[in-house]
Amino acid sequence: MRMSKTRVRALGAAGIAMMALASPALADDERKFDYSWTITGASDYLFRGFSLTQNDPTINSYLEFTYGIAYLGFWTSNIDTGSEEGDNGPWEQDIYLGIRPETGPISWDVGVLWYLYGVKGSCDLCGVFDTDYIELMASASAEPVKNLSVGVTGYYVPDQGYATPANYTIEGQVGYTLPEVGIFTPKISGAYGYWHYDTNSDNPDPGFQDDDGTFHDAARYWNAGLELAVEKFTFDFRYWDTSIDSSTSDERFLFTASVALP
Repeated sequence: MRMSKTRVRALGAAGIAMMALASPALADDERKFDYSWTITGASDYLFRGFSLTQNDPTINSYLEFTYGIAYLGFWTSNIDTGSEEGDNGPWEQDIYLGIRPETGPISWDVGVLWYLYGVKGSCDLCGVFDTDYIELMASASAEPVKNLSVGVTGYYVPDQGYATPANYTIEGQVGYTLPEVGIFTPKISGAYGYWHYDTNSDNPDPGFQDDDGTFHDAARYWNAGLELAVEKFTFDFRYWDTSIDSSTSDERFLFTASVALP
């Protein structure tokens, strides 16, 4: 699919800014190329509490290349958001570009995310649906006491026409690593987020809708769960819920299993 001029400018500006920030830091950092690959299966694909597989299971892959504090990642998953024209599917390909510097006790992650989708249809008036979009992200995390991590992440999406109106998300995270239990390293964690959507001429309705047809311009979501890590395997048991009353965003338990390769 062709990228709109807005997305080209957003991606280019973000990339140039991150490379400018990364260059001085890389001069002092070990210049080392590395990569990681994780395969994950889950009982659902939840994006900020909303199912993007119609409440069905998912399998995805995340491949990341790093050089010093810079990274480039590729996340691939099956997806199903419905059968109407313009709905996303049957796949999603995300591309991540960013840097992860550290300033004292604070670990940062500043990046740009490009979401690409396989789309199922088109219409006479609008042609092929262009649902791909760019999102900017910045996060900060710290460990105020041993084994306790806290963080906050902000996301911003500029207005990109039909694909999406402007929207932003702010999310807080907390986690605590417990003493080892047998072969497992357990960790309890949770997150709370606020997601707000504007409207535009292509999307005149607010971004969230209850099953009864009520629209909302913002949604809140939260989760809490237990993570068990053993060698290259991680198992996660998590409760999710949102403030939107719909069949794809109501409360549920999510099970995730992942393995780090090779």
